[in-house]
Amino acid sequence: MTTTVAVLGLGAMGLPMATNLAREFAVTGFDISPERTALAAEAGLRGAADAGEAVRDADVVLIAVRNPAQLEEVLFSDAGVASVMRRGSAVVLTSTVGREPVKEAAARLDGLGLRLVDAPVSGGSARAGTGDLLVVVGADEQAWDAVHDVLELMSSTLVRVGGAPGDGQAMKTVNQLLCGVHIAAAGEALALARAMGLDLDRTMVALMGGAAESFMLGDRGPRMLRAYDEETVEVRSRLDIFVKDMGIVTSAARSVGLSTPVAAAAEQLYIQGGARGLGACDDSSVIRVIAPSADR
Repeated sequence: MTTTVAVLGLGAMGLPMATNLAREFAVTGFDISPERTALAAEAGLRGAADAGEAVRDADVVLIAVRNPAQLEEVLFSDAGVASVMRRGSAVVLTSTVGREPVKEAAARLDGLGLRLVDAPVSGGSARAGTGDLLVVVGADEQAWDAVHDVLELMSSTLVRVGGAPGDGQAMKTVNQLLCGVHIAAAGEALALARAMGLDLDRTMVALMGGAAESFMLGDRGPRMLRAYDEETVEVRSRLDIFVKDMGIVTSAARSVGLSTPVAAAAEQLYIQGGARGLGACDDSSVIRVIAPSADR
C-alpha cells in the first residue's frame, strides 16, 4: 500500500522535498502563500484547500517551517493540524527550530496519539529536489520504522543520532555552528583577497585545491563574488535563516555552560546583515557586512 504524505510549507526547501517525494509516494502539498501553492501545482503536486484537508488522510505529515512560532501555529493553533490528523500517523519535522520547542511539541503530540520524528535537514534547495540531503534524526524505534522509507528517499546521508525528539535538533545545532562559521570565514577570506587586489576567480581555484577547501566556500564563494550585484544572485538560503540558526547555536551553548566565541562572532555578522536590510538576501551577502563596498 502506498504511503500517503502531506507536506506543509512549500518554501525553498519544502517544495523541492515534496516534488522529490512525489516520485514514489502520493503527496499532497499546502502553503499559506498562494504563490507557493501555484508553484506546487505547476510542479504536478496535488494541492489542498487548507492544511487540515492536506493531512486528513496522510500517513506522514512533513513540516517545513521557519521557526518555533510557525511550528506552534501549524500544529496547535485553532487551525492547527494536530487535532485532525489520524491517530498513529507521524509528523516529520525537517526544520531547525531548537531542541526545547521540539521536545515540547513531541509531548503534546504524544498525548493525541501522534508521533513526532525530529529530522532536520541540511544541503540546500537544489539537493532537496534530488534526494541528496543530510538528514539527522531523533526518534524512537516505532516512529523511525514508520517513516524510514520517506526519509530514505529524501536523503543521501541518513543518520539516526538519538532515540528521542530533540536529538536531531541537537545534532543540527552542531552542524549549523560549523556551517555558519564556515560561511562567515569564506566571506572574510574573499573580502581580504579582493582588498589585496587578487584575481578572485583564480583565488577560488587555488583555495578549493588546497587545505582551505570547504563545502561552504565552494558553494557560497561564487555567489559572494557577485554579492554586490543583488539582481544576479539567486537566493538559495536567506541570510536571516542564519540569524535564527546561530542564535540557536549560541543559546544552546549557554545552556550547557560552553563558551563558543567563534560562533558568537559569526552570529554578530548575520545580525548586522539583517540590520542592514540583507535578511531576505542570499546568505553569501554576509561578505557585504565585512566589506560594504565592492571597491575594498
